Amino acid sequence: MDLQLKGRVALVSGASSGIGAGVARVLAREGARVAITARRAEKLETLADEIAAQGAERPLVVAGDVTSAADVARIAAETSVALGPVDILVNSAGGSRPIPVDAADAVWDEAFALNFTAARRLTEAVLPQMRARGFGRIVNISGSMEPRAMNAAMAAKAALHLWAKGLSADVAADGVTVNTIPPGRINSEQILTRLHPTEEARAAFIQKNIPIGYFGEPEDIGHLVAFLSSPLARYITGAVIPVDGGMRYSAH
Repeated sequence: MDLQLKGRVALVSGASSGIGAGVARVLAREGARVAITARRAEKLETLADEIAAQGAERPLVVAGDVTSAADVARIAAETSVALGPVDILVNSAGGSRPIPVDAADAVWDEAFALNFTAARRLTEAVLPQMRARGFGRIVNISGSMEPRAMNAAMAAKAALHLWAKGLSADVAADGVTVNTIPPGRINSEQILTRLHPTEEARAAFIQKNIPIGYFGEPEDIGHLVAFLSSPLARYITGAVIPVDGGMRYSAH
């Protein structure tokens, strides 16, 4: 299936590793002109070289901190100058923030800055051009809506869900879709080093929680992002689509 992404400009945040990197790989293979951003410039350069070595156009590297309003404006501007107006925005930056029940305001502020406000600001930076051209695709990577303990990132991702749903209604008539993907356990730096650091822990979690029997790969998220970014997905907006191998606590 031709997803009609050739020549489309895509900006992917949180692209230095994990899901963001997987999304960038898939979009580049589909012919999109990709800009990748994250704080770790050296990892972005490595990813860009890898994508180019596989025969796709080398992504534009725009290092920056998406929790900084100034950096967000610069990232959006540099992408548009180098590649043209952004057609596709993938808000993949984020990180788990387990906290005690009496966590300080600064902890909450940091979690929301990374997991919600960054996506809102990036979207607001590219949305006017999308609406003016009558085409835009915004895909947010969120998180579990069934927390088993306090986690400030999950509260921020819950805000992301409802913000995205409201926004989707406001911009639908302008040809802009807004969708959200809650990932399950994906083989990424965060999952493999922090959440499930041993093979035994992974096997035990899989047996108890994941019907499909394994952790996913970043590209499993990337394939859905690519479809949602396509003109073919024009009638899908305001959706929340899990990619989790059946790991939905709310179903049990």
